[in-house]
Amino acid sequence: MGIKELMSHVDHTLLAQTATWEEIRQICDDAVAYQTASVCIPPSFVKQAKEYMGDKMAVCTVIGFPNGYMTTETKEFETRNALENGADEIDMVINIGWAKAGLYDEIEDEIRRLKAVCGDKILKVIIETCLLTEEEKIKMCQVVTASGADYIKTSTGFSKAGATFEDIALFAAHIGENVKIKAAGGISSLADAERFLALGADRLGTSRMVKLVKNEEASGY
Repeated sequence: MGIKELMSHVDHTLLAQTATWEEIRQICDDAVAYQTASVCIPPSFVKQAKEYMGDKMAVCTVIGFPNGYMTTETKEFETRNALENGADEIDMVINIGWAKAGLYDEIEDEIRRLKAVCGDKILKVIIETCLLTEEEKIKMCQVVTASGADYIKTSTGFSKAGATFEDIALFAAHIGENVKIKAAGGISSLADAERFLALGADRLGTSRMVKLVKNEEASGY
């Protein structure tokens, strides 16, 4: 796979609590330069980033992040506010406690409500795979499919582990045709990125890809 095609699947990400505008601006510049799918940043920087980049790059942000246990009404407000500030894509975290309690109807209703706020904007659903059993992951594939969301996403990158090849293969086997897959967290090499895509991922949430590509370019890749 060529670098240009690979980068077109990357959500170039900076969600560190310590992130400054200077750092956000740099990843915006890199995202535009390498034509990534989007730049994924904290909600507080969305308006500034959108004003800075205009229509050059899609801005993605996170809702209910990273723990997911906010009320649905809070997530709705966060989502509406992010969209008003210029967000093009929303990555929401499910209420993981609800999944553990088997409250899948409540999770589906919450996703539906956020998708209603998003309208034609992309909604990705983070299920935090490292905290779920295989049975719970499969059930969440069914819930996300039924909810009308656009993507199921593995991880926040803030829990015990990130994306695994096994989880992407599991998603691919159990999601509906209307749902795409985003692998996120711990993607540390170009080879791994390509494998995630080969297994069925459409997006890769990572902070490392641009740096890896720059290193490859410097070595004559």
